[in-house]
Order: sequence, then structure tokens, then C-alpha cells
Amino acid sequence: MSLVAPPPVPAARDDALDRMLAAVAVSIRWQRRILPAADDVVALGADDLSLVLVLSGSVGIADGGCLPDTLTTGDALLVSGRRLTLRVPAESDVLITHLSWADSAAHLAGLLPDAAWIRGFDELEPGAAALAHHMGLKDDSACDQDGDVVICRMMATTLLQSVIRAWSRVGCAPKGWPSRTSDPFLERVVEAVEDDPGREWSVEAMASVGALSRSVFAERFRAAFGLSPAQYVAEVRMRAARTLLIDGRGVSEISRELGYGSDEGFSRAFRRHTGMTPSAWRRQGEPASA
Repeated sequence: MSLVAPPPVPAARDDALDRMLAAVAVSIRWQRRILPAADDVVALGADDLSLVLVLSGSVGIADGGCLPDTLTTGDALLVSGRRLTLRVPAESDVLITHLSWADSAAHLAGLLPDAAWIRGFDELEPGAAALAHHMGLKDDSACDQDGDVVICRMMATTLLQSVIRAWSRVGCAPKGWPSRTSDPFLERVVEAVEDDPGREWSVEAMASVGALSRSVFAERFRAAFGLSPAQYVAEVRMRAARTLLIDGRGVSEISRELGYGSDEGFSRAFRRHTGMTPSAWRRQGEPASA
């Protein structure tokens, strides 16, 4: 889907959006600040998660479908898994950032549109727009000072969070977004599991939270998510485990926090899900690039 933002309209923040933004974790694949002396062309690939911010001037979009033909100063474009060709006129100033999802946040990709234009992003999110003016001024691979990789990643994360929030605020998000289901009973269960993944989540316990019978709950849950309730709980726990490993928590501590009866049980579950032991996954870590 491609969604075009109308003029800004008020939109209330909700808990689901807060949880989604808190889960955003990315690294920078590459970043370019384009200040061309002559017209330039940039291709966005089908595998890219990209942010385009027009700091000054304009950017043309070729074959953008329902996207506008031209972005102007202050506009932002979020592209997730779609090919686009951008034409940057001479003397424009454009920041293009290609990102990769961290493992712990990969599930968020399916919640984003393949392309979204936010008109007047600099007015909706002035802090993030100001931040963008300080990004991409060095070569995209340059990290000359200690801590540059971490700081650059934090800046990119803030920018992506702000673009997502702005897109939501202008009223383009589908009804109920970013919930994964339009069923309020199932959504209540999803929220409870994500808030407390270490609880003993039997089908009966989950059905009780959703105020449904066991059989009705199990059928509706699988139809909505394509997973059994137990598979979904395991998925949420593994996302939490990866985040806790990145934060430096020990295997025993994580095992207890996520409700496993033993370190061995947790390690087996983690290996089934990722193909690696927790210690091996921690050594591999997140992508080292900014």
C-alpha cells in the first residue's frame, strides 16, 4: 500500500503507538547528504528501509503511484520494501538514510506502509527536523570519534520514530493501527502478553484475559495471527530475550524473567527460534555499522 498524507490534523497518541515506538531499533546501512552541483538520481531498492528528508529544495519521484511527483522543503518520505527512483535537482539539500531493523524489532516491518509521504514534517516534528540538518555531513562510513556509531544510531532511531509518529498523526494510518488485529478482545490479550511475557500463559489464561471461551479464543487467535497462542507467546519471549541479551543481561536472569523453568530450557527454546545459543547470539551482536 502507498499512503499519502493530507494536511496535518489532530490525532491522539495511544498506548499501542507508544509501545511500537519504544520497540524501534535500527542500525544505519548507509547515509548520504546529497548537495548536488548538477541534477542527481538515487535508486531505492526493494529491500531498503529508507528515510528521505528534503532539507531544502525539492526531490522528484519517478513512478511513485499515488505518491506526489515532487517533495518540497520540509517534507519526509518513508519507504519500506519498495523500489523508487528519486531525482534530486541541483542545489537541493537532501538527507537519505538506509536502515536495517535490529533482530528485536524485525516484527515492526509488517506494520509500516511500503511508502508514506509526510507533508510538512518539519512543522509536525520540528525537533527531529532540526536534528536531520546535522546528520550525514560526513562520509557515510566515517566514524572518526569514539562513540560515533552509537550516537549516529540513536539519531537515526529518533528520526525514524518521529517520521512514524508524524505519519500516524496526520491520519494516514489504517483504522486501529498499529494493532495487529482489529479484534479488541484479541488485542487485549496481545497487550497483556507483551507487557508480561514471563507469566505462565496457558491457553486458558489468555482466553480469560480476552473474556472468551478457550475454543473460541484459540480459533480466533490462529485466524488473526496465523500462529497458535503458544507459538505467539514463544515469539514474544524470544523478542524480549534478544533485547535483554543486547542489554547485557545474563542467561539465568533472562530465563527467570521470561518464565522458563531452567537455563537449559530457555537455551533450547532460544536455539530453536534463532538457530544459535544465547551466548553465541550475544557474541554476534547487532550489526556493527552505524
